[in-house]
Amino acid sequence: MTAFTTKELEDALTAKLMVNFGKTAEEAGDAEMLRACALVLRDAMALRSVETRKETRREKKKKVHYLSLEFLMGRSLQKNAYNLGVLPQMKEALEHLGFQAGDIFELEPDAGLGNGGLGRLAACYLDSLSTLEIPAAGYSICYDLGIFKQKIVEGQQVELPDSWKGIGSAWLLPKPEEAQQIRFGGTLREFWDDGHLHIVQEGGTTVLAIPCDMEIAGYNTRHTNTLRLWDAKSPKPVDMSLYSKGEYFKATEDEAMAEVIAKVLYPEDNHIEGKSLRLKQQYFFVSATVQSIAEKHLAEFGTLVNFHEKNVLQINDTHPALVIPELMRILIDDAGMEWDQAWFITTHSVAYTNHTVLAEALEKWPQDLFQQILPRIWQITVEIARRWQETCENFFHDMEKVRDTAVIWDGVVRMANLCIAGGMSVNGVSALHSEILKKDVFKNACAMEPQKFTNVTNGIDHRRWLAEINPRLHSLVCDLTGGERYLMEPEALKQLDDYAADREVLIRLADIKRKNKEDFAAYAKKQQGVFLNPDAIFDVQVKRLHEYKRQLLNVLHIIALYQRLQDDPAAITQPHTFLFGAKAAPGYAVAKRIIHLINSLADQIDHDPICEDKLQVAFLENYRVSLAERLMPASEVSQQISTAGKEASGTGNMKFMMNGALTVGTLDGANVEMHDVLGDENMFLFGLRSDEAAAVRREGYVSQRLYNRDPVLHRVLDALKTGFRDGVNYEDLYQRLLFGDRGGPADEYLLLADFQAYCDAEKRMAQTYADPAKWNEMSLHNIARSGIFAADRAVRQYADNIWHVPHR
Repeated sequence: MTAFTTKELEDALTAKLMVNFGKTAEEAGDAEMLRACALVLRDAMALRSVETRKETRREKKKKVHYLSLEFLMGRSLQKNAYNLGVLPQMKEALEHLGFQAGDIFELEPDAGLGNGGLGRLAACYLDSLSTLEIPAAGYSICYDLGIFKQKIVEGQQVELPDSWKGIGSAWLLPKPEEAQQIRFGGTLREFWDDGHLHIVQEGGTTVLAIPCDMEIAGYNTRHTNTLRLWDAKSPKPVDMSLYSKGEYFKATEDEAMAEVIAKVLYPEDNHIEGKSLRLKQQYFFVSATVQSIAEKHLAEFGTLVNFHEKNVLQINDTHPALVIPELMRILIDDAGMEWDQAWFITTHSVAYTNHTVLAEALEKWPQDLFQQILPRIWQITVEIARRWQETCENFFHDMEKVRDTAVIWDGVVRMANLCIAGGMSVNGVSALHSEILKKDVFKNACAMEPQKFTNVTNGIDHRRWLAEINPRLHSLVCDLTGGERYLMEPEALKQLDDYAADREVLIRLADIKRKNKEDFAAYAKKQQGVFLNPDAIFDVQVKRLHEYKRQLLNVLHIIALYQRLQDDPAAITQPHTFLFGAKAAPGYAVAKRIIHLINSLADQIDHDPICEDKLQVAFLENYRVSLAERLMPASEVSQQISTAGKEASGTGNMKFMMNGALTVGTLDGANVEMHDVLGDENMFLFGLRSDEAAAVRREGYVSQRLYNRDPVLHRVLDALKTGFRDGVNYEDLYQRLLFGDRGGPADEYLLLADFQAYCDAEKRMAQTYADPAKWNEMSLHNIARSGIFAADRAVRQYADNIWHVPHR
């Protein structure tokens, strides 16, 4: 389904350069050519998007609306060219016009509109929604800066602004004529008219939400969906009277206050201003989205009575939870419906995906802040909470259980409970996670409405995370499975299992991994000045920095290895390189300290001649999607070592698996389902299981006992106190592990409880690596059995079981 021949693409790029930049191909620079490429593909996708919308209206299809505060899109040029079937032609056209295609692709900034797995998952699902020909749209905020750029200065994380829009804006189609008005604050005026109570919000502040659409092309189809990103503007013009008086800041105050809503992803909320801004962000994008959807539905059908029959609103975690009272507001205030009718429509339109079991991540808002910023939404939420609580009281006759399920309690609005009360479905994102939700986190709500609770294990875009980023492996897969069928049928990867005893296939697989390692080593040297040894095991942990993900456990093991090497320089015979990549939330002090520790340890090992060609640690700066795309094909060991029962699913584990890396991990999140298809023999499991971890805590876990009786662990922790050659010690982390911090429990995430088992698992892994035939056989099994973790499978499950929409 080729959109262009090479010649047509050359002509289109040449024309776009002249019309948009007034330059010929000879005069244009790389940045201008990159924008020209984006504009040509954007135009092609925009035409397909119009066709898709026409067909959806003509056949009156049900639409899926995917609301997420994050969409971690990464780079779009190569992905869109791949999906449109013109990647080879684009590379040829660029070469013919005198440009290096690799340089053009590398110049594109990542669209940093997300923080981690949540946003990357949303991006993968958009690709599958289009590929499976499901009419859909994603919705979020058009962040000016998005997630920060990470710079490591003297071993510590420094956050720099991530201005992705310069070139990235070429993908955006602003549609100011579809702007929506969002109201904050003010007062409510009530009056009766024609037998109905009318409520009008007066005063306060109005902000305009301007849609900027990014087209999402499906693979091998003309079906094209849209990611709608809302930008924030003030409806008030600059006050020229103030401006002429020289009061420049006052003249533009309204504009600045409006635009701050879309300035940055996740402002710090450890102060009231940050909390207020976060709440405004969430209502801003939810209100704009629901108004837009309702407006289009009304234009098509002339009524909102059938809204739930033609629309499903999937909310990605609790950030978009205000969709529930906002839809109620539109149905009651604008459409004039009675409460019961509006509630029926709402509770048959909204579905909720939960992504966490961590209590601090289940959002709660102070009542007074909520009431002040969103007076009408507060009023509706109070009524939802009252009716829900009455239902809970009648069901339980137990105030402790009522308290647990309440939407509003003790002056706090609980967004997860609002999602449960107002949603038609609640799903976890792995089998283990969904069971924990049903049996622990939401056990009382599940007892009331068990039919609402289900599971959809996460998935990844296998076309991007295998075929596109690992062309060598893609060629092998195609040779062994009879072509590119797996691109649309990822279960076809299972055929690779048949070649586990084929020596030539295993040698070819090893050669692919070696070349990928050499490529990544060259990239790391060029980008960061880090010299990596391709002969070493590439042992990788890349993900958001959080204590429950236990990067610190990895570090403790490396310190133990280093100390062993000090005692016996012959202790390590196989070179071992540990690669880390992670960003810590700007306000998360402990996570930042762990990054500093990793860099202190890397520096110590780098300057110790005993470690040369034996042990290395490298921290990869500014981990992001485009870096992951280079790293995953080169990785050999995947560190998935979160405390059992804490990781909802993970998606990095799936990307590593699909690229042939072997997992060292706990039975947590989707690791459990990976284990189901791989067995003990194809991964390296260790540590407490989720029920065992819970039992250890109940029995009164004392980490000091482990420290006192294990001389290896004792010595490792003492090294934190002593510090490293850079003069930095980590007594604060030592204290946190053994004595707790600020009233919190010692070693909350059970690092010391799992330390010995983890060291043993790493030892088993290194011993297996010494047997190349065995290692490559295990690697092939991992690739073969990764098809179940494709996003296409996950989206089909949503479509069949929750959304009830047909698909390809």
